Amino acid sequence: MAKRQLNRRQNWRIEKIQEERAARAAKRESHTLDTLEGGDLGPEQLGLVIAHFGVQVEVEALDGELAGQVSRCHLRANLPALVTGDQVVWRAGNQGIGVIVAQLPRSTELCRPDSRGQLKPVAANVDLIVIVFAPLPEPHPNLIDRYLVAAEHAGITPLLLLNKADLIDAQNGPALEALLAVYRQLGYPLLEVSAHEGGGMKALQERLNGHVSVFVGQSGVGKSSLVNSLLPGVDLRVGPLSEVSGQGTHTTTTARLFHFPGGGKLIDSPGIREFGLGHVSRDDVEAGFIEFHELLGHCRFRDCKHDREPGCALLKALEEGRIQQQRMNSYRHILSSLT
Repeated sequence: MAKRQLNRRQNWRIEKIQEERAARAAKRESHTLDTLEGGDLGPEQLGLVIAHFGVQVEVEALDGELAGQVSRCHLRANLPALVTGDQVVWRAGNQGIGVIVAQLPRSTELCRPDSRGQLKPVAANVDLIVIVFAPLPEPHPNLIDRYLVAAEHAGITPLLLLNKADLIDAQNGPALEALLAVYRQLGYPLLEVSAHEGGGMKALQERLNGHVSVFVGQSGVGKSSLVNSLLPGVDLRVGPLSEVSGQGTHTTTTARLFHFPGGGKLIDSPGIREFGLGHVSRDDVEAGFIEFHELLGHCRFRDCKHDREPGCALLKALEEGRIQQQRMNSYRHILSSLT
């Protein structure tokens, strides 16, 4: 059954109701915060945000007597929005409820625009972005390329991860191999694993050790299954593919940080089917296509759009096979969405 389209007035009413609810929640939160700060709070200490729940976050103490313990914390009103992976200064309060008093500078942040086009951080202080895809649901090169552009823009190293390798068969194998060949030729690190059967998981664990990693990818590719395999006992809920659409169903609703026994951290993020790049420029997109690097600036015209212009270095490389048509299609699709 097709979704019913809402008109402008209905959308306005929904947004107004949501804003009113948010305002009431903020008022309650402010009252709670005033009560906490009027009582006895512990000394300032360092903490790590390991999960975010609306107006509260879960913080793991990094030093002091509470080191390793996790507490729910309220945020002071003058603080920016926090995300999983943020390092903060906080004070413990009564009954296990604390207060965040400051946010420490981020080394990196992975962002994407929300439904209103406003930039929304997804995770902070990450140094490895693991782009997960699978034979089912069918992988979309454009989504993979969007993540690669976002990783380049944020200064985060990417790792391509094909999960559910046990589902590769004679029907989907040739298309998958052609897809993987494009990224292998470009030199991107790529692993093939099966969270279900365990194949390749040891190599993945070794690659993740010592890093702060984030799993990204469309719903249904098995990110939660990967976390369950890497961290036995976590037991994240795993959802089936929709029988109607073949798309994944959302099981992770908030980004959460986990620790590896051998060192390193992992952030499991909610699955998304689209990854907007409205916060980046044309130059940022071109920088995200690494095979363009040596070609940019060598076109006949300085303002070349790399479309039909004579003397275009990218079009010449495309004809000669130094740029794959799949990647050029992604580049053009991403540019058309920047408006």
